Amino acid sequence: MNKKSIFFKDSAFKYLVGGSSLIVVAFFVMIFVMLAVRSYPSMANDPLMIFGSTWDVNSGLYGGIPAILGTLASSAIAVALAVPISLGMSVFFTEYAPRRVRAALSIVIDMLATIPSVIFGIWGLWIVAPLVKTYVQDPIVGSIGFIPLFSGPAYGLSLFLASLVLTFMIVPIISSLTISLLSTTPVELREAMISLGATRWEVVRHVALPFSKLGIFASIILALGRALGETMAVTMVIGNSFIWPFSSISLFSPASTITSKIASELYEAVDVLHVSSLVELGLILLVITLLVNSSARLVITRISRRNASG
Repeated sequence: MNKKSIFFKDSAFKYLVGGSSLIVVAFFVMIFVMLAVRSYPSMANDPLMIFGSTWDVNSGLYGGIPAILGTLASSAIAVALAVPISLGMSVFFTEYAPRRVRAALSIVIDMLATIPSVIFGIWGLWIVAPLVKTYVQDPIVGSIGFIPLFSGPAYGLSLFLASLVLTFMIVPIISSLTISLLSTTPVELREAMISLGATRWEVVRHVALPFSKLGIFASIILALGRALGETMAVTMVIGNSFIWPFSSISLFSPASTITSKIASELYEAVDVLHVSSLVELGLILLVITLLVNSSARLVITRISRRNASG
């Protein structure tokens, strides 16, 4: 094989993989432009209308703030619940679980990660909602319902239930990645700590978690992205109402998210302004996702530089 042939194949491969990267970028640009163009009628009519609190199709008012806040709140609550559960599961898996338990737990985590979101929605609607209303919401409302955040009535379908279902959906994402990261902790560091008399908890706290913290943070951001964009399961259990947060700030009130609003109304919308407002909500969700990912990358970069300089 002569040098020209080698050079040609190498160049062809370089342009091939470069073209693959450009295709991904082109897809993203196309999506962004499409959303921007389709949402233009809404922005041209009133740029600030989407940031109102009233969504009334008959009156031509399309305020999306309750859906935007519902998206952020449900995702934040889900991540707050999922992180300690996932970290506990990961530490147990890597440090304490016998081999057979690890095998079984690994199968369960993989199965949870592959369950379709509509199945989570059905499970949340038929099984979790009645149990949560009877054994969680009603007792809390009866005991500390004077606190606005936990006031009644307990509807069952609510922001809290949607957050709970999202928690179970993102736990496999965080836990599977965290298990992989904790498993790659250098054996030398573990043995050095143990030789100094450290317990397993001290090894996890001072070696495994610090060694894996950037990867764990990345897995949390990945899970947050999944929670922000989840549609079907959230639509089935959140109640799809603008009661929260302006009529009631209770976590047990029905709410709405950007994705549930789009999914429940887009195919029935006939007015141009109505359709455009829904698409504008989709554009806002895309911007939120970009901001979250960009902020996460900035934090990871700063931490990496600080560790390198230290």
